[in-house]
Amino acid sequence: MADSGILYVVATPIGNLGDITARALEVLTEVDVVASEDTRVARKLFNRYEIETPLIAYHDHNEAEQSVKLIKRLQGGDSIALISDAGTPLINDPGYVIVKNCQAAGIKVVPIPGASAVITALCAAGVATDQFYYGGFLPAKTKARCDILAGLLEREYCSVYYESTHRILASLNDIQATLGTERHIVIARELTKTFETIKGGPVGDIIEWITADHHQQKGEFVVIISGAPKVSALDDKSKALLVTLLAHLPPKVAAGIVADTFGLKKKEVYQFGLSLS
Repeated sequence: MADSGILYVVATPIGNLGDITARALEVLTEVDVVASEDTRVARKLFNRYEIETPLIAYHDHNEAEQSVKLIKRLQGGDSIALISDAGTPLINDPGYVIVKNCQAAGIKVVPIPGASAVITALCAAGVATDQFYYGGFLPAKTKARCDILAGLLEREYCSVYYESTHRILASLNDIQATLGTERHIVIARELTKTFETIKGGPVGDIIEWITADHHQQKGEFVVIISGAPKVSALDDKSKALLVTLLAHLPPKVAAGIVADTFGLKKKEVYQFGLSLS
């Protein structure tokens, strides 16, 4: 539809209003209307940057109804910006319905990237982030929460969840009970705000620390659970054979023989062989 407007999905700051991008400000100023999860929160941002674009509410309770109205406006040529109360829309925030409907109707959807609590926490957590799982909020009930956490017992990459003030201690206790006192976690609290805190360590230590300081139990949390420690598949017999072969053969050849003999991954055997030199 050549005459349709554009839906811009715009990331906004998660705390510090200075984190808005120049491109986001340009879009918010130039569109015909901004659909906001919380217009009161949006108004603070608009007042800071003197944005006068009209605001309308778009949230979980009116998403279906508002999507229909907004699609009609887009089809009529209006351009619309979609924002959440903080961070990137659709990432645990409303927006899926209108984006899906725009795609189905052939209306152009343009993402305007920016702040996201998940990415902000990960980049300062000090854990391996080449692969990670994002699970939104952990369940409110203990059994359901522990069922989710049990799935992390052997997961070798980190998992990221949101948690609230009222459940942070309960969730930390369930992490300890399910994954053990020594599982490394990071909690990132009030990111980009005045009382930002990023604290990592064994979950048992984190529980002691947060219990001792009631102030650290307040705010919005990102909880990062490190992956399970990797366990080598090499046993004493395979290691002994590798040591013997390395005395006579190049590392790659020796690793290949050991891997074939014991049904192991050649790369893992090779890396272990290198560690012996």
